[in-house]
Amino acid sequence: MARSLNLADLFEVVAEEVPDRLALACADSHRTYGELDRRSNQLARHLAERGIGKDAKVAIYAWNRVEWVEALLATYKVRAAAININYRYVAEELRYVLDDSDAEAVVVERAYLPTLAAIRSQLPLLKQVIVLDDGTPGGNAAWPDAIDFEDAIAAQSDAPLGIERSGEDLYLLYTGGTTGMPKGVMWRHQDLFKAALMSLVMTGSPVTDPEQLRDRIVAEDTRPITMTIAPIMHGAAQWGMYIGLFTGATAVLYGAHGFDPMEVWKGIATERCNRIMVVGDAIARPLVEALDSPDFDLDVSCVQAIGSGGALFSGVVKDEYRARFPGIAISDAIGSSEMGAGGSPAGEGQRFRLTENMSVLDDDMRPIAPGSSEVGRLARKGAIPMGYYKDQAKTDATFVPDPDGVRWVIPGDFATVEEDGTIIMLGRGTACINTGGEKVFPDEVEAALKRHPAVEDVLVVGIPDPRFGQRVAAVVQPRDGMTTTIEELGAFAREWVAGYKVPRDLRLVSVIGRTASGKADYAWAKQVFADS
Repeated sequence: MARSLNLADLFEVVAEEVPDRLALACADSHRTYGELDRRSNQLARHLAERGIGKDAKVAIYAWNRVEWVEALLATYKVRAAAININYRYVAEELRYVLDDSDAEAVVVERAYLPTLAAIRSQLPLLKQVIVLDDGTPGGNAAWPDAIDFEDAIAAQSDAPLGIERSGEDLYLLYTGGTTGMPKGVMWRHQDLFKAALMSLVMTGSPVTDPEQLRDRIVAEDTRPITMTIAPIMHGAAQWGMYIGLFTGATAVLYGAHGFDPMEVWKGIATERCNRIMVVGDAIARPLVEALDSPDFDLDVSCVQAIGSGGALFSGVVKDEYRARFPGIAISDAIGSSEMGAGGSPAGEGQRFRLTENMSVLDDDMRPIAPGSSEVGRLARKGAIPMGYYKDQAKTDATFVPDPDGVRWVIPGDFATVEEDGTIIMLGRGTACINTGGEKVFPDEVEAALKRHPAVEDVLVVGIPDPRFGQRVAAVVQPRDGMTTTIEELGAFAREWVAGYKVPRDLRLVSVIGRTASGKADYAWAKQVFADS
């Protein structure tokens, strides 16, 4: 049976080659490649028996756990599309995503059954609920005809399914952003593989056949063991995990409910993780500062690298890791649910290298001239998504052909290009502040303020101003035991950014509002000022 660049096919090749190697760990649960493959085969057979097949939608509604990944792989194995559900959703948000995605099955932790049951009458397509035991008492009373995950597995054979899949099968990722309801980004498996995972694996030559992975599996004693802290419902966390699984590495998921730096370090020490994957400073900074706790007694000398997906490190945080882990490799990358992994750093800050398929386009959909100081929009061509699920208007606005008919994805990030071809990221256009006609991108101001010794975290937004239309304002989470003032921060910021970019208003908060994946919640930041 021929294999394709389908995520299930790619995983199965590696599982056949190293079945006894540890593939996945989360809290006290561990799965070898063989176990992960066999258990996902069993769940896939259960789904298939209930009519879940090509292009059907299976939602996964749970915290990080090994069964999340088993459900993901099982869904791919029957050529269905997995729907990532944010466990923080209230009933209406949950209803929207399940209805919008046409979900026919839900794999759900028992604690969330009542929320799901409350909207049952509004989900006519939902025909199968599979319950994950999370210790919640009361059984499945909220949904009596649900089946327990382990019962569904136990009733099935673990043999391969014999289904011929395609690299054109649907991968669907719901992305929330900072405004509006979540939208489903539609990828072909093969395009996602090329754009975000491993069209280049280890040797640098393109992978065009899943069988090529057999020769690129890392050695047992040098394999990456990566702690992924972000929720696996988040695209960057999923993609980082796939990269590990497709090379024979070990993925470790952070399993506690709620971010606790000490719990992360305990997991790293227990599993001897040599790599850490975070989402920018919001996770990385409190994590590294926990090392200074008086009662910290864990051996974390195993750490050799740290990377960020979904948000960039600041230079200050990079320096903190270098000071504590001499020789540590630090990496971050631009990218988005619509663009995939878009680039790698070209120095400190928001600087990235142009690639063959990456450009910065002007309003006429032409590349801007390097060194011109013209501001354009970051764009990518080649392996890109098909569009947004059931939303042609958004698809037409984001996936745009140039005058030559070449199709580009333009998520909304503004950038310039230096003389040597380096892309300088300015930030998302929807967050851009217009103050008296001057454009201010929050990312740049936030990076400057994070250099201040009293600033733990910060978000910068534009608030109404009667004279300038908007003025720059900052919401700051001070470091423990420290405080600051708008005068102090303003004077400090002037050393790093132009005067019109300096914040004029300040609010101090105990914790900065961020999404479950660690991304900036600018709507929350604006509300802080509106409420005060």
